This record gives sequence, structure tokens and C-alpha cells, in this order.
Amino acid sequence: MDWLIVLLVVVAVVVVGGWAYRTFRPEIDRARRIRRANRGGLER
Repeated sequence: MDWLIVLLVVVAVVVVGGWAYRTFRPEIDRARRIRRANRGGLER
């Protein structure tokens, strides 16, 4: 019975992770572009 609980937890984590990835990927890409644009002046 323990393996069923573990399986449910794993499936829930995968589903939430996939939803968060699809939801926040544009924001992450935008942040990456901004960071890349600022890299010339701020760092180093």
C-alpha cells in the first residue's frame, strides 16, 4: 500500500512540474534575455 502513496506523490509532482514549466517558460525566457542583454555592463 505504501508504494501506491509514493506513486501518487510522484505523479502529482510530475503534473505540477509540467504545469509550472508550461506556465512560467515565457517568463524564464524573458528573464534569460534580459540577463543576457545586461551581462555586458553589469557583470565583469
